[in-house]
Amino acid sequence: MERLQKVIANSGYTSRRKAEELISAGHVEVNGEVVTTLGFKVSGNDIISIDGNTINKDIKKEYFLLNKPREVICSVSDDKSRKTVVDLVKSERRVYPVGRLDYDTTGLIILTNDGELANILMHPKNNIFKTYVAKINGILTEEDFKKIRKGILIDDRKLTVDKIKVKKIDKIKNTSLVEVTIHEGRNRIVRRLFEKLRYDVMKLHRSKLAFLTDDGLKSGEYRELSLKEVKTLYSLK
Repeated sequence: MERLQKVIANSGYTSRRKAEELISAGHVEVNGEVVTTLGFKVSGNDIISIDGNTINKDIKKEYFLLNKPREVICSVSDDKSRKTVVDLVKSERRVYPVGRLDYDTTGLIILTNDGELANILMHPKNNIFKTYVAKINGILTEEDFKKIRKGILIDDRKLTVDKIKVKKIDKIKNTSLVEVTIHEGRNRIVRRLFEKLRYDVMKLHRSKLAFLTDDGLKSGEYRELSLKEVKTLYSLK
């Protein structure tokens, strides 16, 4: 017997967090009866349906690492008909992005139909490290560098970066290239970090996600994760 939201996530239908929302909202039925209790447990013989669609509990799991280009939405679909990350990955199964990157942010994102892994990667307690390279207008001062190292208050919550490194300074163009590693996932948090210090982020790229890097992946390219890589991601729980 397993929790209903875990079975839905393992089926590849959606992440565990989204499955919990669907259950609470009354979209899920077990053997024809609506279930809204998050702790409800099911067996392998139970028939689970979401909005009338029976889920396939034996679906094959797929895992892709995409180097997202600019002007692509981190979503399964878009009501404005913009290109999504799902459009870039060829799969016969329903995969979805784990987390998100902004429309103008490039870099690494995982797409999968494994809701259990998605939950591990998105849960704040697991402290998944992400490294970004930001091109900012202006020369990052020593004083601001120290402020970032010490921690910056954003929305009354302190953001402490795990690592920060100035990779390049262009005094002629008045720009800096700064590498930042963080483990939290607040919306637009890297952009807001620099904006707090009055720097505009001209370009932002996620170059590393946990132990995965963008080495060998050009913009718009993707690859399947190996079994070893998937097991290592699971071990981050």
